[in-house]
Amino acid sequence: MTTTDKCHPEIPKSNKINDWHGDTYLVHGQLAWQPRPGFVSLSTPVHRASTVLFDSCAAFYRRHDQTGEAWVYGTVGTPTTKTLEHQISLSEAGHCEQADTCLTPSGLAAVTLVYLSLLSAGDHVLVPNNVYDPSRFFASSFCKRMGIETSFYDPLDLAVLAEKFQSNTRLIWVESPGSLTFEVADLPAIATLARQQNAYVAIDNTWSGGIFFKAFQFGADVSVQALTKYHGGHGDLVMGSVTCLDSALAQQVRHTRDTLGIAVSGDDCVLILRGMQTMALRLRYLETATLEVARWLSGRSEVARVLHPALPDCLGHAVWKRDFSGSSSVFSFEFAPHYSAQQRDVFVDALRLFGIGASWGGTASLALPINPNKTRMLTASKAFAGPLVRLNIGLEHIPDLLADLEQAMLSLQKTS
Repeated sequence: MTTTDKCHPEIPKSNKINDWHGDTYLVHGQLAWQPRPGFVSLSTPVHRASTVLFDSCAAFYRRHDQTGEAWVYGTVGTPTTKTLEHQISLSEAGHCEQADTCLTPSGLAAVTLVYLSLLSAGDHVLVPNNVYDPSRFFASSFCKRMGIETSFYDPLDLAVLAEKFQSNTRLIWVESPGSLTFEVADLPAIATLARQQNAYVAIDNTWSGGIFFKAFQFGADVSVQALTKYHGGHGDLVMGSVTCLDSALAQQVRHTRDTLGIAVSGDDCVLILRGMQTMALRLRYLETATLEVARWLSGRSEVARVLHPALPDCLGHAVWKRDFSGSSSVFSFEFAPHYSAQQRDVFVDALRLFGIGASWGGTASLALPINPNKTRMLTASKAFAGPLVRLNIGLEHIPDLLADLEQAMLSLQKTS
């Protein structure tokens, strides 16, 4: 064989599968075998993809013809991601054909995607003063850099809220119950004000999991959730969702998502789809367990009040009772005013079954020292004279959790 022959191996006389080299089989062997039709699994298969193949050049040229439905590229969607999007849409909006969901890599990414999709330079957005702190930061700093004006409002004072609307108000954000302090906003009343000003209403609906509160039935245009919490349910992934009731609005959000290259993992989608199968069962157990813990705390002399929407002391309780069908696993409580923040920390450090950490909605109970007065100016928040703790109740045996809280209270009493 000549040098030229070594550099240019002999080309096979045919390009049939049976004539391929072994190296080629390693790459394209799946073309030589296809599974028989009829296999159906209870679990959703994981599709991992960057490149999406087309049957022909003509099919490639038509890839954008079916808006939101075509298989174009891995970031735009796979059968796995589309399955989860459909499941979230059903959970949030029932069988409304116009409803559509976009997935994001985190709950915060879902929040910011709404801002980036619906707002432009010169617009004005209204944000509740009890909002999730990273959402507050994005609205007050990043939006400012984009030329978007932000005003904060008290979600419990509709008269003052009505005065805050401007001619350029494009979006009103709602978080109900509010982050950390759990005030329940009157979404129907807020939506009525927004309609009068031709503004969109977007709500963070994570606390209800889309099960205990149907945001679209009460006037929302957009519902955002951190799927990290109850949908995932096990504290081992992060993801978010943006669901729109109107197809044109949904397409606007989807276009922004695709432009920014926002994508999610098919593996994480399958974990969430699996978590959703037990979600209703978990939430109903967590509701029972959490209420038992909350009521136990309400009877303690060390506690000034419990901030749980299902309890009368929580601001907005009447709205919760009117609009919600249940309650979830996270709430806060305020120690009596004679306790200091340092004593509160002694209590938290003494807990054995409650881990100290952010997030919630998983199987394990969590505790977090919080200080809403640090960043908020709400009348309700100013009223907190004692230090606060936020609890997430998990799936542990309820008497064990109460015993843990009891022994931590004893540690607190020793500091007095």
